[in-house]
Amino acid sequence: MLRNYSNSRTLGDNIRLGTLTAFTAGTINIASLLIFLSFTSNVTGHYAILAAEISKGNWTQVAVVGAWIFLFFFGSFLSNFIVINFNKRSKYFAHAMPIVLEIICLLFVGIYGQFYYQKTLEETEFLVALMLFATGLQNGLTASISNFSVKTTHLTGTTTDLGILLSMFTQKKYRKNGELIGRAKLLMSIMAAYVLGAVFSGLTYYYLEFRVFYVISVCLLIVIGYDAYKIHIRHFNTKYRYSRIYKKPNLLAYLYDKVHGIPKRKEKRTLVFDE
Repeated sequence: MLRNYSNSRTLGDNIRLGTLTAFTAGTINIASLLIFLSFTSNVTGHYAILAAEISKGNWTQVAVVGAWIFLFFFGSFLSNFIVINFNKRSKYFAHAMPIVLEIICLLFVGIYGQFYYQKTLEETEFLVALMLFATGLQNGLTASISNFSVKTTHLTGTTTDLGILLSMFTQKKYRKNGELIGRAKLLMSIMAAYVLGAVFSGLTYYYLEFRVFYVISVCLLIVIGYDAYKIHIRHFNTKYRYSRIYKKPNLLAYLYDKVHGIPKRKEKRTLVFDE
């Protein structure tokens, strides 16, 4: 989900990344609505509020809402900044770091809300700002590494794109286009996952309350852990094959043989370079 970058990503990579992150975005959005009476997975409504407060001359609220919008923007900026500057060193590190920062933000919201939250206006404004920064990180990352194919914190563009695609499918020539079909599958999976996350949050919040942010963090850990697992398994297999071919045993190969046993062969195979 996180290892591949831009055009090297497959449809499966994007669907896995899109569904998991869309589920978390839907969960975050409804949780913030129930707790703080504010949406935090997008800033469309906040722009309208900003304009309304400017027209009223309420400059304190203008500053607050302006800061919220900026933090969502800065989260996206920071995600892509990390990706483009650390991508050559380690794609996995560059792509995982924004998710790690998002998890830290959400855990802070969950812990603070569970143990210290006094429901003051200043606390609410600060926690909403932190959640907007976190969702900005997520949206910036998914858009950056997928060549802008995956955006999961809001569904405005997703719904528009899906409507356009479905109108194209009224003609037979477009229904045979594999790229368009794959794009439609991706958009529908993102929409379904977002709604499922929102429903989950609405059903469980009254039981979990701020602990719902721990559940969201676990979902994001799955995103990070999936690629870490794949990377380490691939590394293990490579080391094991190396030891078997060149007959230079190492610790990984020894442990593998202990767990699985050494396979018995009827006749010894020889390699070309051994002859």
